[in-house]
Amino acid sequence: MFTPIQKQMMLKLFSMFVVVRGFNLALIVIAQYITAVFIMAPPSQSLYEILFDRPLFALISATVGAIASGYIINNFYDSEKDSINRPRKSTLEQYVSQNTKLVLYFIINFIVVFIASYVSFRSVLFFSIYIFAIWFYSHKIKKMPIIGNLISAILTITPFFAIFLYYKNYSGLIFVFGFYLFLILSMRELVKDLENLKGDLTLDYKTIPVVYGEKIAKIMIALLVAINILVTLFVVTTYDLGTMDYFFYGSMTLLSIVVLLVFLAQSQRQYVRIHNLLKVLILLGVFSIVLLNPTLVLSKIL
Repeated sequence: MFTPIQKQMMLKLFSMFVVVRGFNLALIVIAQYITAVFIMAPPSQSLYEILFDRPLFALISATVGAIASGYIINNFYDSEKDSINRPRKSTLEQYVSQNTKLVLYFIINFIVVFIASYVSFRSVLFFSIYIFAIWFYSHKIKKMPIIGNLISAILTITPFFAIFLYYKNYSGLIFVFGFYLFLILSMRELVKDLENLKGDLTLDYKTIPVVYGEKIAKIMIALLVAINILVTLFVVTTYDLGTMDYFFYGSMTLLSIVVLLVFLAQSQRQYVRIHNLLKVLILLGVFSIVLLNPTLVLSKIL
């Protein structure tokens, strides 16, 4: 049996895990290693060499730390809004005080810069700018319609450029993949705005649904889906994607369903489901990278 002190400590640890979105961080690590193994790294480099590449490990660790600190500062500024939109989750997060979150935010950022210094001065500069950009977004830009959505999507995709710069891989396919992911993330941000409409209205957040209305936000999601489908058709007809073609064809079907669900949605619960569908699509997209060259999977392992 646990003592009351031990129970309190476990609750605080779990609360912090929720604040930094521990599952998301784990997926980011997996996504970055999959990207490194199957897209970025030279075919001659073995799986062992990639997994035990110290500078790469340092970059991924710094990325996870920077994103975790971003979640903390975002939670710090959005605590009042979250108490309206997600009361249960907000109650759990309150087991860790705002002062503790702020202290952890600065400690993690210091560790991130220290780890980045192991790689290069450019890495230190990259992560310092990234950390500042996340703070500036959370503090100032987040409440701005359209700009806030775009910056959020850009900040989400930016960590992958750390690996991109490390391997100096300038393939056109990577840029197209990046743009495809950017469009999905932009849709997700709009769905989140619709999901959080109640709290945003109460606290005067100038999001797209608040300023322009729900109908305009839904039309913008439909336009993003249309652009994404055009990008998908360009990708599958221009590049040799192996069996990854199946993912892109499936994604067009899923996004068409998302548009239909968005126009039918009326409640927060329905928007949460759509949000989760887009998360699943992003997750499937990451793991489908393996399908680019299935024979490479065996050659890397053996």
